[in-house]
Amino acid sequence: VKAAREHNIPKDLNKVLENKVMETVSGLYRVKVSVLEMTCSGDADSEGIVSKSVSSHSDLIPGVYEGGLKIWECTFDLMHYFSEAEIQFTNKTVLDLGCGAGLLGIVALKGKAKRVHFQDYNSTVIDEITLPNVVANCTDRGSSGEDKTARKPPAKRPKKAEGSPDVLTKCRFFSGGWSEVSQLLLSSNKPFAKYDIILTSETIYNPDYYSALHDTLAQLLDKNGRVYLASKVHYFGVGGGIYLFEKFIEERNVFRTSVVKTIDQGLQRCIMEIAFKDSS
Repeated sequence: VKAAREHNIPKDLNKVLENKVMETVSGLYRVKVSVLEMTCSGDADSEGIVSKSVSSHSDLIPGVYEGGLKIWECTFDLMHYFSEAEIQFTNKTVLDLGCGAGLLGIVALKGKAKRVHFQDYNSTVIDEITLPNVVANCTDRGSSGEDKTARKPPAKRPKKAEGSPDVLTKCRFFSGGWSEVSQLLLSSNKPFAKYDIILTSETIYNPDYYSALHDTLAQLLDKNGRVYLASKVHYFGVGGGIYLFEKFIEERNVFRTSVVKTIDQGLQRCIMEIAFKDSS
């Protein structure tokens, strides 16, 4: 199990975007992973996950690399659901759990969340993907506030990060296992308020992780908070899926769940809302 640590935000934001090639997806900037795979080595890939994932042609190596280099399709399902269901992030404290590219947390930041924390199992993902994506999307990089979705995809090299890093004062970044990050937050001497909203996508593929995930949600969610979880109905090969997780939650008797949306194109997927049984 991977120890938890908090990643400090570098003072010089240009360092975060140095040598990063960006592309746009769903109107947001993200680090182009195919380029990262060719350039990320040595200290930048201290966990060795980029080389291992490339050499094994694998999107998952249990306990080593948990998929954060790739944006999984349920992330987009959840982003669409936010606008359909008009989920409000204004003044909310939000956790993007198993964040990978961090797109869900970035949407929350753009929705005027009060605080957004990002967690991924792998430290390389936080440093090389999540943090650059947040800087590219949420700080004033000379875009003078024009609508990013209306613009052509950005030039290959991002502009220098200029202006207001204020939004980054709302953010914290963590890597490590869920239980470990949870303990780090709860035992820290920094003030910690539980989360109004926890967002998580494609994190229930492996039933071995259900206990840690369930307990982390129970420890970190505010008593009237909501979890929005996006998942495939069934994960072939690893055995997890929405019904199995639903059953797991039911047996624990802490949360109530409801499937708020089912998507039938391709592999069936759904979005589940989770809240404490006694919440309002």
